[in-house]
Amino acid sequence: MAPTVSRAAALALVAALAGCSTAPVAPPPPSTPSVYQSMSKPGASLDRRAAAEMISEFRRANGLPPVTLDPALNRMAQEQADAMARNDKLSHSVGGTLKERIARSGYRNALVVENIGAGHDTLADAFTGWRHSPPHMKNMLAPKVTRIGIASARAPSSRFEVFWAMVLADPNDPRPLPGAMAAARPAPAPSGDSLTINGVSIQR
Repeated sequence: MAPTVSRAAALALVAALAGCSTAPVAPPPPSTPSVYQSMSKPGASLDRRAAAEMISEFRRANGLPPVTLDPALNRMAQEQADAMARNDKLSHSVGGTLKERIARSGYRNALVVENIGAGHDTLADAFTGWRHSPPHMKNMLAPKVTRIGIASARAPSSRFEVFWAMVLADPNDPRPLPGAMAAARPAPAPSGDSLTINGVSIQR
């Protein structure tokens, strides 16, 4: 004989199921914008697309064309950041001279500029540091550059903790840019207004 379920029990089950299906679900916690994610944490991954858009938006705000990511320049930047982290040294020549590194990247006879930095925990911090240094800002606003590569490298045993390298280039312009290299050391965050990029406010 098939088991039977009382009408009251059936109604209670339906009510319970209905309650489960209509119960509000808590929204996930808001995620931290990638430009504010710490690069000093193990497993941290730099959002290069966000970096390229950040630099492009800065250039657009200054009447200049945007830049696009370039795999060769990303490799060049990563090699430089890794070399600085490995040697705990903020230097354009720690991984070879800029000229040598350009040749290895395949960007021979091209306009190439480079910014490096150390001690900035997030992409936003690095960008702010570069923007408040005239030589770095000059590189980011080089009129003819069209490509970008950027990288960070952890150095847990270093007082800097994170090293940064950014390379901007125009593969079709062989003319060198005077003062093409600039290095940024940690600096207090400046006060003032902010720049908004993709809905994210970044301190000026």
